[in-house]
Amino acid sequence: MELRMRAFPVDLPSGTRYWTVLDDEFLVVPVADQWLRFLRFGRSRAELTTRSYAGGAAFYFRWCQATGREWPEAARDMGLFMVWLRYTPSRLDDEPGTVVRGPGMRPVRGERRVNGVLAAVRGLLSYAVSVDAAPRSVLGQIYELADSRDLPEEAKGEDTGLYYRLRARHRLQEPQADVDRASDEELVAMFLACHSARDRLIVLLHARVGLRRGQVAGLRRSDCHLLPDSRHLGCDYKGAHVHVQRRSNTNRAWSKSKKEWIQPLDFLVVQGFDQYLDERYAILGAGGSDFLLVNLFREPLGAPMPPEAMGELFERLGQRARLSRKVPPHMARRAFGSNVADAGGSWDEQMLLGQSHPSSAVPYLIPNRDRLREAIQRVPSPRAMTGRGEQ
Repeated sequence: MELRMRAFPVDLPSGTRYWTVLDDEFLVVPVADQWLRFLRFGRSRAELTTRSYAGGAAFYFRWCQATGREWPEAARDMGLFMVWLRYTPSRLDDEPGTVVRGPGMRPVRGERRVNGVLAAVRGLLSYAVSVDAAPRSVLGQIYELADSRDLPEEAKGEDTGLYYRLRARHRLQEPQADVDRASDEELVAMFLACHSARDRLIVLLHARVGLRRGQVAGLRRSDCHLLPDSRHLGCDYKGAHVHVQRRSNTNRAWSKSKKEWIQPLDFLVVQGFDQYLDERYAILGAGGSDFLLVNLFREPLGAPMPPEAMGELFERLGQRARLSRKVPPHMARRAFGSNVADAGGSWDEQMLLGQSHPSSAVPYLIPNRDRLREAIQRVPSPRAMTGRGEQ
């Protein structure tokens, strides 16, 4: 019998969406719903975050249901849950007879997926403890007390003293993933493959401004100040720029960065704006929503583009440009950060990525390999450093 515990989207009258967990009878699981609403509205997390966490919580409740465990006390068997999660498919209808699945069989979920589910379960159980829906002993079953000596230096911040923290007890070792950026040649090819000024602007906003797709989709026309002087708009920032901020949007675009910041624009991006605004006016006139990027070539005309449309556009452009690999929007963002580094950008300049701390920008910086080799060759030899060069 298939277990139907599942994640489910909830659309509120305000237009905001979050995800919850439904049981077999399509009733909301109360503690999960409270936790997910707290994340979405109390902690201002993105809709996609609640979707991911709802899916992880649904797996946990499904396992508890399948094994006859009560979810508040089942954390003591988290190791067994990890095995179940690693090897048990979501649907068992096609299994021939009774099949015991476990180590020795092919895993159905990778290490990263399992760790994501475990993170969601830890969040759920921690919240349940805080509202007295689960015993306090649960925290000791999912966390262990650790100190800061095993943290990398960049994660310690300015406080160099020893401090204690909670460390997750259950986690799989993930294989090292290659992080790559889009090359300048790939981005130019995709730019040339665009069929409209709007699509060219979307590529520029990712590759030369460094915005995430949710931030691009969430831009309003009122966020874009393209003149050298914007004081007439109540803004003292000089030069062309955009204001990037988190807000609730009808197209469910969401800025991952909590803080608002100002991102400067270069002349190429300003030209992209000008061409797009002319194109938009020719099709919509002064109409359309206040969102910057809207439907111009499909119904409903003038409606804001959703974040998913950015990824779909990049996929189409990669196919048109006949690239040898997929180049999603995030790789264009990494290209922006890497180009800033390759151009000699300092730490504060690399904060153009909108990160709250310089160390947060490190995963986005993939310097040019030739520049790294040049940097090594600039290091003087020991003889030169000691002044004992060859005579």
